[in-house]
Amino acid sequence: MCGIVGYVGERDALPIILQSLKRIEYRGYDSAGIACITNNGIEVYKDKGKVDDVIEKINYLKSISSNTGMGHCRWATHGAPSKTNAHPHLDGEGGIAVVHNGIIENFQSLKEELLSLGCTFVSETDTEVIPHLINHCLKNSGDVEWELKEAVKETLSRLIGSYAIIVAAKGFDGLVAARKESPLIIGVGDRENFIASDVPAVLEQTNRVIYLDEGDLAVVKNDSVYIENGGAEVKRAERLIPWTIEDAEKGGYEHFMLKEIHEEPKAITDTLRGYLAGDEITLGIDLGIEGDTKGKSILMLACGTSYYAALCGKHIIENLAKVPVQLEFASEFNYSDFVLDGANVTVMAITQSGETADTLMALKKAKRYGCKTVAITNVVGSSATRIADETIYTGAGPEIGVAATKSFVAQLVIFYLLGLQKSLAKLPEAAFLEYLEELRRMPQIAQLVLDEANGNIQKQARYLSKYEHAFFVGRGVNLPIALEGALKLKEISYIHAEGYAAGELKHGPFALLTEDTPVVAIVTHQPFKKSLIKSATQASQNVYEKMLGNVKEIKARGAPVIAIAEEGDEEVEKYVDAVVRVPRTSAIFSPIPNTVALHLLAYWAAKERGCEIDKPRNLAKSVTVE
Repeated sequence: MCGIVGYVGERDALPIILQSLKRIEYRGYDSAGIACITNNGIEVYKDKGKVDDVIEKINYLKSISSNTGMGHCRWATHGAPSKTNAHPHLDGEGGIAVVHNGIIENFQSLKEELLSLGCTFVSETDTEVIPHLINHCLKNSGDVEWELKEAVKETLSRLIGSYAIIVAAKGFDGLVAARKESPLIIGVGDRENFIASDVPAVLEQTNRVIYLDEGDLAVVKNDSVYIENGGAEVKRAERLIPWTIEDAEKGGYEHFMLKEIHEEPKAITDTLRGYLAGDEITLGIDLGIEGDTKGKSILMLACGTSYYAALCGKHIIENLAKVPVQLEFASEFNYSDFVLDGANVTVMAITQSGETADTLMALKKAKRYGCKTVAITNVVGSSATRIADETIYTGAGPEIGVAATKSFVAQLVIFYLLGLQKSLAKLPEAAFLEYLEELRRMPQIAQLVLDEANGNIQKQARYLSKYEHAFFVGRGVNLPIALEGALKLKEISYIHAEGYAAGELKHGPFALLTEDTPVVAIVTHQPFKKSLIKSATQASQNVYEKMLGNVKEIKARGAPVIAIAEEGDEEVEKYVDAVVRVPRTSAIFSPIPNTVALHLLAYWAAKERGCEIDKPRNLAKSVTVE
């Protein structure tokens, strides 16, 4: 989850490295550091704090003449944030420097071995064993490049765990990079090359990118990139990144999160544009459940926000396609005795970055069972796309804010498309076309929330911001949206928020309800507009009535209630303290406007409390460690 960058070229390395670090600070921001190769050896500066704080402290380094260097922004795993624990880390002689993203699981035994050999350690990190091991493996043959490459290979063979590393050595005018279970890319330029843990780090410099595969080791110089895997040279294709640097900047918004919430209508449009041709859905993949679906099912694996998107997807696909869907936290699935029927279960892995460590491990486990595997991700060329049999890309574009927003909405759109594509044999054609028409309206629906509800949402956010505890409740397809709303509020405002199925409050959580525990209740119910699907209409009405009953029970315990309700619903006003209005939609599509409203609610509550919205404490954007 840390950010790493490297530069080899003919320009001054330091400003490029610092600017690149700022672009990927969302991957970690408790400390930062740089290392530059100069005529005097390796010069290092690092300290506790955000990248901007560290930059202020290293102004004197800007006079350094160096064309090769690397940098790191940290999300702490081993050792508290401090100057000593910040990267880069050096060997005892100061001739080898390493930046690392990942976790070395056997670092303690390696450290004890190196201590017995006379090595001195100065940090609490697992990473520090790497430069010591590399130095210990050097052969002193006189060929610095070959020696360094072979020493890195020997070192990596002894590491257990995950890593993306960049290695610099005194006297070598290049960098060595390698990856295992942590992402790493190479940006290709004109007589200069870049290394980074994520694409936004290099977008200002180049849109030509090589994604390193699992087990790759690369030697990167200003005019060449050599890659090997398993001891043999391999060729990796260059990819052109469709995003621009402007896509990854704030564009006049105060925070990336607010910009990305306002990009949710575009994310919906772009995702639909990729897979809709007239009235035909063109996902272009084989799910392994075509034809007779008897005895076949889908298993979804995800973490965090993607898990809540998948939970909503389960409702959507089961409602429309009538295919049974199971859902597991990827982190739990990996260590469970879950048994899969590989011939009849299609596994979907949902991950915004395509690099979520728990989800990648779960995907590999599913493949070992012989299951058909599908990745749903936002990043072309990411690890999930190379592991899975099939990939469906969302059209969210780069997402910089740590709290996922537009990527969540784009994932919902994919589930609507999947559900509708698989519903063709089960729905009347007229109903299918109406659903499709409604789906096409979602960008406008999301925009209406942004245009019309913002002022009232800010008012309710100010009200919520005064409290330290809150509940979010929903039913059916909107239960996952309640969970998502609670997650967003706790992530960025630090208000303790819990999401619940509304009917479950009476089974224990009622004990926590007081006048100081506001409840946000999702009470939308608009039935399918032409009542073509009568059972769905009736079910929607039943859910609405049950939600009103749950709201009455909450009010009876003295808790204030803010309802998320549709325009024109006057009944709900009788039972709640405030209402956030969203446009009317069919019940199954109500998660879209409700999500936009709840994302705004969390944002404005955090803004009111003066929180670091784009960089919430203890979190990072891409969770690449278990």
